[in-house]
Amino acid sequence: MSKGSGFGMRIGLWVGFGLMGIMLLLLMIQVDRQWQRMTDMTRIMQEQSEDIRRTRGLLRDLEQTVRSGQFQVAGETAREVATGTPDAFDRARRALDQPDYASGDWLMLAFGTGLRTITPLVSSDAYASEVQNYVLESLIARDPDTLEWRGLIAEDWQVSEDGKTITFRLRRDVSFSDGMALTAHDVQFTFDFIMNEVIAAPRDRAYLSRIERVTALDDHTVEFFFAEPYFNSLQLAGGMSVLPAHFYSRYLDDPRTFNESRGLLLGSGPYRLANPETWTPDQGRVELERNPRYWGPVDPPFDRIVWRVIENDSARLTTFRNQDIDLYGARPREYQRLLDDEALMARSHHFEYMSPTAGYAYIAWNQERAGQPTRFADPRVRQAMTLMTDVDRIMDEVMLGYAERAVSPFSPRSPQHDPANMPIPFDLERARALLAEAGYADRNGDGILQGPDGRNFEFELTFFQDNEDTRRMVLFLRDLYARAGVVMRPRPTEWSVMLENLRQKDFDAITLGWTSGIEIDIFQMFHSTQTMEGGDNFMSYRNPELDRLIDAARAEVDEDARMKLWREAERILVEDQPYTFLFRRHTLAFVDKRIANIENTALGLNLMAVPVEVYVPQAVQRRR
Repeated sequence: MSKGSGFGMRIGLWVGFGLMGIMLLLLMIQVDRQWQRMTDMTRIMQEQSEDIRRTRGLLRDLEQTVRSGQFQVAGETAREVATGTPDAFDRARRALDQPDYASGDWLMLAFGTGLRTITPLVSSDAYASEVQNYVLESLIARDPDTLEWRGLIAEDWQVSEDGKTITFRLRRDVSFSDGMALTAHDVQFTFDFIMNEVIAAPRDRAYLSRIERVTALDDHTVEFFFAEPYFNSLQLAGGMSVLPAHFYSRYLDDPRTFNESRGLLLGSGPYRLANPETWTPDQGRVELERNPRYWGPVDPPFDRIVWRVIENDSARLTTFRNQDIDLYGARPREYQRLLDDEALMARSHHFEYMSPTAGYAYIAWNQERAGQPTRFADPRVRQAMTLMTDVDRIMDEVMLGYAERAVSPFSPRSPQHDPANMPIPFDLERARALLAEAGYADRNGDGILQGPDGRNFEFELTFFQDNEDTRRMVLFLRDLYARAGVVMRPRPTEWSVMLENLRQKDFDAITLGWTSGIEIDIFQMFHSTQTMEGGDNFMSYRNPELDRLIDAARAEVDEDARMKLWREAERILVEDQPYTFLFRRHTLAFVDKRIANIENTALGLNLMAVPVEVYVPQAVQRRR
């Protein structure tokens, strides 16, 4: 045998081994998939067996009810539940009637940052809330068309004449995703759990502080009692996400485990975690599966909802182009270019609008560190910082006009806003004059201001490191502030570190954004009682007159009188500038065309509305 033929045989053997390896790998992948399917089927069968046992128990209870002579009342209630569709499901039911409606496929989304935790109460960011929105449910929900409140877990409710008591009657067919019935006792437990000081939920306690007590009158009737009238009492009571007592009550004896947890999430919503206790951030994604026990009259359409963590903007766009995610939020600088991309537009819906509930971007000036006042404790310094922040140029050069100026926490389209409260214009000379009045001057001729203590006016501005628009804004502001003799050092920071900095108040200044709503309560952000560690008044801002106005507005049920109080509170915020209020962004969104029934509502795009009302027609489904 020649050397050449021997070499060829060896190559042939290696190629053969390689092909066998590839085939073995593919076989292993296929076996793994089949094993996962078998595991899922086994788990579902076990759950169905548990449901059968519970149903037998319910039938025994029903038999006892019949024998006790109470069948007529119980039967009428049961028939109402069985045949009536809750108002909150109206839009989802209309979607069900569409000729191309189909169940199946996965809704694929992405987060621009990693999540620290998705445990309710412990989590504090909008991304975690987005996940929880599919798993946890409240008693009522707002109609996206009319903005009126509609029943969800609650069938109906009554408000007492003095406005201090709200009584909800719950549906009798609601269960959590593990099959346990949801009752009024779970509602009472949720409130008591949040208000327990051992649970790390300061912002939720602040939000619910107007409620004095919650009492389960029976299994399906719960009463909320307010110590005094509150303008937003129905939303406060009815909007509280209901936690299962049988799952979370154990953590009252072990609060540290709950407070430090990453993925304790169980509810009654249309989707669930496969395991409600084992999610961790290092998974790099959050995956919810359809809740097979969902009680709603309209089943959720998607088999799964998945969020991938893709922190880089370019990588997120590439992933959308490859149809591996269904939604891409464009940055202003790339938006027009994407509109001109024929291939992308052929397979995408696009939406450009100012959401009626759009939040706002801001720079918060920390007024106290380690118990000592900072230079930003002086309102003249905060006013000067706003005067030297050219927001109009930021909107033009960074946001390319896809934004509007924010004057305060209140939307300019809200009756909470007073048109007489105008945005503070860019004025470098006035800023310098205010700083001089506060004792700042260039004492050594180096172009940098020194304060009354002789130290240079220097500070760090913390910002999220993976947002390119924010980075460009911060670098622009650095140069702008330098013209006034102020040294700003950009501090790009990971998201989880930013959240910890906020909790510990460990920053000089920080730029972030707040989500918004129809009528917002600013108690959590600006009331002096919320300056504790973990509170949302993380810049330690205090103004007794603003406290008084906030307290009065929250207790005022007459809308006209309340709006006057909010407008006066707005005037103080504009004068004091605890934040430099920047802008509200336009939504610039691209959605894969296979997602059907996309609409823009009074609450914004309905893509992630719950009850779920978007779907993928059978002909274009990719994951089955």
